Amino acid sequence: MTWKNTRGMPQVKRETHEIDATGLVVGRLATRVATLLIGKHKPGYEPHIDAGDFVKIKNADKVVFTGKKWEQKVHFSTSNRPGGLKRKPVSKLREENPGEILRHAVKYMLPKNRQQTARLKRLIIA
Repeated sequence: MTWKNTRGMPQVKRETHEIDATGLVVGRLATRVATLLIGKHKPGYEPHIDAGDFVKIKNADKVVFTGKKWEQKVHFSTSNRPGGLKRKPVSKLREENPGEILRHAVKYMLPKNRQQTARLKRLIIA
């Protein structure tokens, strides 16, 4: 007689949310996307289970910053070596890779834990 283990990780059903980013403010859009990626919008939310959904964003190049952030805001990256800090203004980043602005905002709104990279993989910026 075989024994069937019914315990373990629950099956997660993931939906796909499509968002048109035209005219939306970056920070407000990023909080909405982070909530969907984490799965907090679902009634059965549990922090240790990654039950978030896929999020597909269209027109990421048409997002809006309030105030003078297009001229003043700067994204930093580092190689973790002395003198390895790189600065990239958001205005230049907007021309080269506009989806990276939104991806950066969403990344820093997700919890800093093991699930962060898996959640970011479910973010699709078209």
